[in-house]
Formats: sequence, C-alpha cells, structure tokens
Amino acid sequence: MFPSPAQNGGGSRRCLPPSAFRLPNISKGTCTVIYLDNAATTYPKPPAVIEAVRRHVAEYGGNPGRGAHRLSLRAAEAVYACRESLSALLGLHAPEGIVFTENTTYALNMLLKGFLKESDHVLISELEHNAVYRPLWRLGESRGVTFSVFPVVGKSIPQLLQGIEDRIGPRTVAVITTHASNICSVTLPLREIGALCRRRGLRFFVDAAQSAGRLPIDMRAMGIDALAAPGHKSLLGIQGCGFLALSPTLQLDTLLEGGSGVHSRLPTMPVELPERLEAGTLPVPAIAALAAGVSFLRELGQAEIERREKALFLATKERLSALPDVVIHQPEEAGAVLLFHRKGEDATAVAAALDRAGIAVRAGLHCAPLAHKALGTPEEGAVRVSFGPFNTLSDADALWQALKA
Repeated sequence: MFPSPAQNGGGSRRCLPPSAFRLPNISKGTCTVIYLDNAATTYPKPPAVIEAVRRHVAEYGGNPGRGAHRLSLRAAEAVYACRESLSALLGLHAPEGIVFTENTTYALNMLLKGFLKESDHVLISELEHNAVYRPLWRLGESRGVTFSVFPVVGKSIPQLLQGIEDRIGPRTVAVITTHASNICSVTLPLREIGALCRRRGLRFFVDAAQSAGRLPIDMRAMGIDALAAPGHKSLLGIQGCGFLALSPTLQLDTLLEGGSGVHSRLPTMPVELPERLEAGTLPVPAIAALAAGVSFLRELGQAEIERREKALFLATKERLSALPDVVIHQPEEAGAVLLFHRKGEDATAVAAALDRAGIAVRAGLHCAPLAHKALGTPEEGAVRVSFGPFNTLSDADALWQALKA
C-alpha cells in the first residue's frame, strides 16, 4: 500500500482517517479493471439502479403518456417520481421544470439554441466543454451570436467576478459556465456568479455534468435559470438519459417537434412544460435508473461522497507528485479529477500502458480544448484520473505502483 504521508514527506493534515472511507464497497461482478474514468461515466452502478432497469423492462414496460392502460400509467408514475427526486435534489421550483433529454449535450443545445437570438452576446468560462463551445460557434455562424471567455484558473472569487464584469457589453444576455471542470478539480462559485447575474439583469446557465449528484446545488438560492446534467455520471444512473432543469421564468423555443401525448390536435408543441420540450418517446428504463441512483445518493449522503473523493484525490496527488517524470496540471483545490502527463511520453501511450496494467483512465483533450489551453497541457493533451464513490485506496495505490514501475 501507499507509504504514510509522513514517510513521503507529507504533513499530518493529509492523513486519511478510516471515516473517509466508510462508504460500502460495490461488487464489480466479473470485471477486474480498476476503474478511474468516472468523469466519463460512473462504474460500477449500485444494484438498486440495475434492478430498476430490470423491473421496468420486465414488469411495466409501457410508454408513459401514450395510453390509459395500467402499464402506461405505471411508467408515467416512474417518470414523474424521477422528476420529483431531481427537483428536490436541485432546489428547483417544481418537478415540471425537469425536461428529460438523451444526454447533457442535447440539453445544452436545446437551451442555447432555444434561448439565444440574432446578435446576442454571452460569457463563458475558460473551462467549458465542447458541449457549450461548439453550439455557440455554430450559433455564431447561423445567428451572429458572439461570446467572450472569462478566466478562472488561478483566480480568486473577486478576480473571477471582475473578469465577468469587465466583459459584459450592451448585447450580453447570459453567463454560461460549468460548475466543475471535467479535466481538473476546479469548481466555480455559482452563488456569487448568480448574484452578479441578477444584479446585472443577465440569465445564468450552468453545465452540471461533473457536479450534479456530487456537489450541493440549490438552483433557487444560487440564482440559476437553467441547469443541464447527465443521469449516468455522479447521479449513478445509466447512459441514455440527461435532463434540463428550467426556472419558470425562462421560455425556450423548441429544438424538436413531434408527439407529446397531449394537445395532439395542435400543429405546434404544447405551451406547458415539460411536454413543450419533450417530443417523442422518453428513455424510461434510463429514467427509472436515474431515480434509483438519486435515492442511493441520498442514502449515502453527498457530503460523505465528496469527502471520500477528495481524500482519494489528495492521496493520489501526493504520491504522483513524488514521481520525477510526472507533471500534474492541477490547481490546489481538491476534487474528483486529477490531470497529469509524463515527460517525454504521449498521453495516449501512458493510458494504453495503464490499461495493460488493468487500470482504466482517459487520455487526450477530453472534449475541452479551452480548458487544456488554460491549464497549459501538451498539445496532445494529458491523462485524466477521475474518482467515483466506490473507488478505494487500493485503486489509487495500483495507479501509483503502475506509474512508478
């Protein structure tokens, strides 16, 4: 196992008490891979999540809102229960503000293309994912939308807020920012940014792909008008379902039109949410899994999960920092994601070598070129290690041993 912090030159403040790892271990079945790619999708999934999928497919596989029979009604109940769980978790005004999508990228496209008008200007952080960057670029081509990028890395909260203030112009309508970076442990001060947006009359949109389920979010208290997130990451659901959480004061044009199950005589989509933005059949098995994931998180406690992931981060960062050929691209803030590269070695080659050692990580630019530029990584990117609620010290130890070999 790892040497103690004292043996490795660390201080006692980095010692990891047993209480930091009191979460239950989850069986990985026959999989023997050490999984450190939780920023892509969490693994393993809790048994309750797997059972929720099985139950929907085997016991009540109806189509919600598409019939009055018991199977359709039971499916509709499962969907609404998930809306209620997410609404409560995120501090949303009402469950009807939860709009289900196929993933976070779709939700962000729905938001940006449904809100922004000709020649609008928005502000984004330097840590944004391509799910924000590319839609804005396309809107620049089609609608003349422009955007400015404000700095985050190495900035204090007052400096970050001043960077936003300095870039607000007469056509600025919104601030769009990630809550937590997908390549490093930086988190943005949502409450303070939300207060600035309210004061300046701007909308505030949040990409919570890496934070929903892991960090506390209260949309009303933080002044968030819209929030996009996936079901399959820190909310512990399965792939195939994301959502857009909307304030009742925000009106969006539709991105997609089709069957809604209500007001079928109308040639246009219904006015009310969520039906206005949910055209076609919903991914009910994934929604049922998401509801089970949220319940599981509530049982464990978000604070406990956050503490465990930070403890793993600190242990891993301390050990990797002692390896002379490893460069960590990491501000001081502890979190669930650590980024590094090995001197003189391509990141993809490092990840491939770790895979041969039975360790799953991700290498490259991670669909976030702006963030990699801000952190100063090599041109080909770097290696990302991302922890989940069921990783252990032995997983981090295996990574250290493999890189040390």
